[in-house]
Amino acid sequence: MADALPDDSAPVEVPAVAPALFAALAADPLAAHLGIELEEVRPGYARASMTVGPSLLNAVGTAHGGATMALLDVVHAAVSNSHGTIAVAQDVHTEFLSAGRSGDHVVAEGVELHRTGRTAVYRIDAATADGRPVATALARVFRLGTPWETGPATDGEQAP
Repeated sequence: MADALPDDSAPVEVPAVAPALFAALAADPLAAHLGIELEEVRPGYARASMTVGPSLLNAVGTAHGGATMALLDVVHAAVSNSHGTIAVAQDVHTEFLSAGRSGDHVVAEGVELHRTGRTAVYRIDAATADGRPVATALARVFRLGTPWETGPATDGEQAP
């Protein structure tokens, strides 16, 4: 009997980034303060989440736009640095689609749309656990060409 042919329709497993890079990206003090947890980073992909608690509400009782944008930005930072090269934001355009509510668990996922040696573009979508869209962003970075492990950050401090 002949061996079965491989199933080309099966999803290809993309390995996660190196543990040291994940740890550096996950060690964001503002993210920790807001309760944002970086969950997964692979080359060209990142996911993070947060639960909208009382401290993340605005004056009308919905998720503060700054908290929602911080979640998108954490994902943007992770996905844009997922290739191990330091990338810095140039532009982030955010559209709020529906208000996050107290108790919502919001998950944001970012995917790479286009990458060259010097720039890259990403789409980040945030939705509640039940699938209600909260926000979407289109974001662009400048890639410094400096590896994360050895390069200086842009403000003169040492990169992690």
